[in-house]
Amino acid sequence: MLEAAKSRSFDRWFYCYNSLYLLRRHFHFIGLSGELQPPAAAGRPVLYLMNHSSWWDGLLAYHAAGRLSGTRHYFMMEEEQLRKYAFFRKLGAYSINRSSTGDVSASLRYTARLLHEGGSVWIYPEGEILPLGHRPLVLKEGAALVLRMCPQAAVVPVTLYHGLFRHTRPEATLLAGAPLLLPWGEMDRRSISRELEAALGAQLEAHSGQILNHKGYMPESFRPLMKTGRSTNEWLDALKGRVRR
Repeated sequence: MLEAAKSRSFDRWFYCYNSLYLLRRHFHFIGLSGELQPPAAAGRPVLYLMNHSSWWDGLLAYHAAGRLSGTRHYFMMEEEQLRKYAFFRKLGAYSINRSSTGDVSASLRYTARLLHEGGSVWIYPEGEILPLGHRPLVLKEGAALVLRMCPQAAVVPVTLYHGLFRHTRPEATLLAGAPLLLPWGEMDRRSISRELEAALGAQLEAHSGQILNHKGYMPESFRPLMKTGRSTNEWLDALKGRVRR
């Protein structure tokens, strides 16, 4: 497996590039609701579990994590993609190769080690990119095995919901749920997986329902994670107003 090789200077440069160019160019709005560093999880390593429905998920998580302080964040990434974009290792990415049982075990042990060392780790327990509306939400047992190896960890479920609503560029919202602080060491992996699956699945349903109930308008509970310019339709509306005057 490929371990992370964090570089503080490269991280600072890429974070600016990601937030000021990549995300701003491709998204009209990125918002967060909830706490990624909840007080209840203070003093514990944190394992972030996130649904996986687009290529952008990792960069959105990286952007959100970069706004937090005092913690080193790491991101599990498909080995084929990490070999293709090896510079992500400098940002805290490390690999998992699901075609090899030995490599999977090594990646899970490495994840537990990062947590034991005080790092925060983001993983996608579905194990693959699936359409946003795919149901039911089914999680692999990797997260459960990690929690068995690091039972003091807190789990923060993070759901991502995105789409084209009322602007020419998509909008993305991240919802951080209440931390799960269960006695992982006393539970078997199937029980842990069921708990995680139920929590993440219910949160994703509530999250999507919130967006749908607002008919595509962004709920006020989602605070902006970056400043954005006008979308094409907003520029056209402004131009139309000037012409009328």
